[in-house]
Amino acid sequence: MAATYKPYLNCVRSTLKAALCLRNFPSQIVERHNKPEVEVRGSKELLLNPITISRTEQEKCLIEGSVNSVRVSFAIKQADEIERILTHKFTRFLMQRSEQFVIMRRKPAEGYSISFLITHTHLEKMWKGKLVDFIITFMEDINKEISAMRIALNSRARIVAEEFLKDFAS
Repeated sequence: MAATYKPYLNCVRSTLKAALCLRNFPSQIVERHNKPEVEVRGSKELLLNPITISRTEQEKCLIEGSVNSVRVSFAIKQADEIERILTHKFTRFLMQRSEQFVIMRRKPAEGYSISFLITHTHLEKMWKGKLVDFIITFMEDINKEISAMRIALNSRARIVAEEFLKDFAS
């Protein structure tokens, strides 16, 4: 992990640990329904102030909490058009398989690349520490994966350009 990336991840980790103090809170509007308040936004008093943790202008994390759920959204660094396309395709691929990730949302929050929704039922079934570790590891790995895809794309483009220019050289 890069030295500049570690404080950012440690800040996200400690904020998530604090935000994941959730409890069972049934809906105040519909009897016997338990909806994530961070999504429904039915009562202002049940929502916490959203927290934005920024590493750069492009790379940031938004943590929105409520009494029974937390939504964590990430904006992944996209320095140029190639990284923007790779990030869009990769996150779209992951979100289409969100059932396997359990806490991943199919659609990210506005202005972010990918989002997770953690409810009190997830914390009843899973360990809080392991959930936080998964999200931090996911953040590290998605950056590594996009960088690796960019390097592979550049090397393939170089090989194609060399083969194309061989015809002109002879």
